[in-house]
Amino acid sequence: MADRMFDWNDIIENDSSFTLLPEGNYPFTVKAFERGEYAGGDKIPACKKATLTLEVDGGALGVTEITENLYLHSRQEWKLCQFFTAIGQRKRGEQLRMDWNKVPGAKGWCALIVNEYKGKDGDKRKNNRVDRYIDPAEVKPAPAAPAPAAPMGGFTPGAF
Repeated sequence: MADRMFDWNDIIENDSSFTLLPEGNYPFTVKAFERGEYAGGDKIPACKKATLTLEVDGGALGVTEITENLYLHSRQEWKLCQFFTAIGQRKRGEQLRMDWNKVPGAKGWCALIVNEYKGKDGDKRKNNRVDRYIDPAEVKPAPAAPAPAAPMGGFTPGAF
C-alpha cells in the first residue's frame, strides 16, 4: 500500500512489525526502491540516492524491515558494488551498468549490526542497520546434521 495521509475517521489496522534481530548474516528481499536526492553532508556531497526498503528474514526470530540509502557518489562506489554483487547483478571485480529496474524483488544476503541511537525524545533506542552486503560466493549454507556414528569394532548395541 502506498503512503498516504489519513482522514480523522479512516479505518486503521496495520500494527508495527518491528523486530530487532541480533547481529549476524541474513537473507533479504528488496521490497521497494525509491529514487531521490541527497542534500549533502560532512562525508558525502550532494548527489542522487536510492532509498531501499529491505525485508530481512530472521527465520524463527522474525522478519524485519530496514530502510537503507545508497548514495550515487564515488565515495560510496564500494557500497554500490557490494549491493549489486549481493543481488547477483555483478561479479566481484567486474564493471556494471547499474540496472535499477531489476532492484525491486531482488534477493541477497547482508550482515546486520545493532545500531544504538537517541530518539527525538532523548531516550536510547536500537535498530538494525546493514553493515555490509554479502557476495553470494561467500554465503555458506547451514551445516547438515551429522550422520550417526558407525558402531566400532563390529559391536551392535543389544546384540550378543
